[in-house]
This record gives sequence, structure tokens and C-alpha cells, in this order.
Amino acid sequence: MADESRPHDLILFGATGFVGGLTAEYLARHAPPGCRWALAGRDTGKLADVRDRLAAIRPKWGDLTLLTADATDPAALRGLAEQTRVVATTVGPYLRYGEPLAAACAAAGTDYADLTGEAEFVDRVYVRHHERARETGARLVHACGFDCTPFDLGVRYTVEQLPEDVPLRIDGFLRAAGRISGGTLASALGVVSRPVPMARAARARRKAEPRVTGRRVRAPLGAPTRSGALRTWGLPMPTLESQVVARSAAALERYGPDFRYRHYAAVKRLPVAAGTVLGAGAFAAAAQLPPLRKAMTSRLAPGTGPSEERRARSWFSARFVGTGGDRGVVTEVSGGDPAYDETAKILAEAAMCLAYDPLPETSGQVTTAQAMGEALTERLVAAGMGFRVRRTSP
Repeated sequence: MADESRPHDLILFGATGFVGGLTAEYLARHAPPGCRWALAGRDTGKLADVRDRLAAIRPKWGDLTLLTADATDPAALRGLAEQTRVVATTVGPYLRYGEPLAAACAAAGTDYADLTGEAEFVDRVYVRHHERARETGARLVHACGFDCTPFDLGVRYTVEQLPEDVPLRIDGFLRAAGRISGGTLASALGVVSRPVPMARAARARRKAEPRVTGRRVRAPLGAPTRSGALRTWGLPMPTLESQVVARSAAALERYGPDFRYRHYAAVKRLPVAAGTVLGAGAFAAAAQLPPLRKAMTSRLAPGTGPSEERRARSWFSARFVGTGGDRGVVTEVSGGDPAYDETAKILAEAAMCLAYDPLPETSGQVTTAQAMGEALTERLVAAGMGFRVRRTSP
């Protein structure tokens, strides 16, 4: 599947950051021998240091190409995109740094994968670059990390366990133990501090995006709930995951004539649930004040992260309670450290999936379930992530 007119199959942009470095190391261990890949960033010296680490993993990577480009330089990013079939980027917050690279890939017909959890950024890219990407054949796939992929693919996996052509109802419940990444914190602070621009971007997208016809797709925020199937409380999460799942459902007929998804954080005890709600409110309030926002960001700077030993103690479990027709099912997607190790794994596997796997014909801004679906699920299972049916009824 190599395109000999381009010297690289994939380029990792942002390889010198913490998650970028973990992604590079994952590729060094798991990329196929014939993979033509390169490292990109703004500091050649730091890129060379990363390359030295990769050569210690597999000596052949000692001669990886190093490409210099700044996230704010459209001309350099266009040159980067024209050299490869796929760009995977860890350079965020994406609202600040992401759009020029997405635009370059859309113009060059280059597949693009990122780690964003920023709904405003995703909506902006859709309005400004979706049609151009459709024209060139580029696939712009956002949120190829823990933020959305386990839930997008987990819901797709759950749908496959339920009857066809009937209304489907799925609720997702997340439990996790691990440290939030500096990049995720910066993105989260940016999201909650920009409610008006985020709402404006969402309205612009709704005007530009075709409506689903002949079917109904919903992803309401909902209210706190008690799941009898899981014996847990669920606190609604107003995050990008629900939007991504709804877009997959709108694109894929298999989700049925009437589909609804709700996304929750799982909390075992009601007092903990109440405390979590209060904590989330305090976080959102603090994010509105620039001095407090700066102080919170400084405590966990982007590009930093925990030790390998601490990451080894981290984990996540996303359980999905689904019903359709006369059938019910509980499924689970599970894995290790969500913010760092699993995120690096997902981004690397998504980039290789886009580069090498036979996939459905898609273009424009697409979701992981829509663009890669079963192929990416199989890759993640082979890489150690769990996708399983826990029980069914009747």
C-alpha cells in the first residue's frame, strides 16, 4: 500500500513531548520492518535525542529522518503533509496549535490523527476543512487516544452484539485510576473557560452538517442515574465522547433506526458522587479566572508525566449497558494507564491502521468507528486492550 510518490508512510509530529515520546517508543517496538516513518517537531536536537532512544529499542531506527516544523508555520506544515500518507500529532492544546496542521493535511490529501478532546476545535476543523478533505480524499480523525476511542469503538462493539433494525439504547460508564496528563489538563481548562466560543462553533457546525434523514440519533447529557445492571451511580459527562459516538451512529446504518447514547462517570457511592459534582463545579468556576487557570496549569505542565512504575498501577474500565429489541448486553473495554500508555498505543495503532489496513472508503472529518472500526479494534485487542461481553439477556 506504499505511495512511492511520498517518502514516508507516517510522520509523528510532536515526538519530543511526553506522550509523543511514548508514541515514538511504541512505534519503535511495533511498526512493521518496512515502515517508512519519520519524527517531526520544532527542535532538531530534541528530536535527535528521541531518535537515540528509539535506536536503543531497535537499531535500524537510528537513521530515522528528522523533520523540523513549527505548529504555527503553515508553509512548513504543508511541506510536512506532502511528504507522507499519514500524520499523527500530539501537539496540543489543539485549539491553539492544531488547526494549521489539520488544514495542511486536508489540502494535501494526507490522513491526519490527533489526541484532541476539544469539541470547539473539532467543530472548527469540520466547518473549515471537511469539504476540502473530502475533495482530496484525506481522512481527518480526531480524538485517537483515550479521550474518545475506547468509547467510540466500545459502543460500536456493543451495537454488534444487539439485533439489527431495532431501536438501540446504550449507556457507557467509565471507571479509571491514573494521573491526568498535563496536555489533557490544559485542554480541559481551555474547554471549560470558553463556553461562548464553544457554543458558537457548535452552532456553525450544525448549520454546515447534513442532517440525518430517515433515522434518529441522540446523545443527550441526561441526569445522574443509578445503573442496576452495574450497581453503580452514573454522573453525566459533558465531554466530546458522546458527540463522537453520535457522529459514528449517524454515519453507520448498523446503529439502527433510533439510536441513543448516554455517557457517565461511574461512582459506587452517592456521597462520592455528590463530592464529584461539587469538585467539577469548582474546577469549572476556577477555569474562568486567568490567574487560577494559570496556577492549575503550572502544577501539571504539558509535556510532563509520571514514572513507568506509577503508570503501571493505572487502569481504566469502560462498561456499556445496551438494549435492543428483546436483547440486553453488558460489554467492557479495559486497559492500562489511560492518560499516557494507552493513549500512545491508540494513536500509534490508529496511524498504522490508516497507513496499512484495508479500510472503508471514507474521507473528510470522520470518527475512529467510521474510518477504522473493526480493523482498529482488532489491532487494539492484539495490543492487549480488552473488548469483551460480560453478560447477555435474556
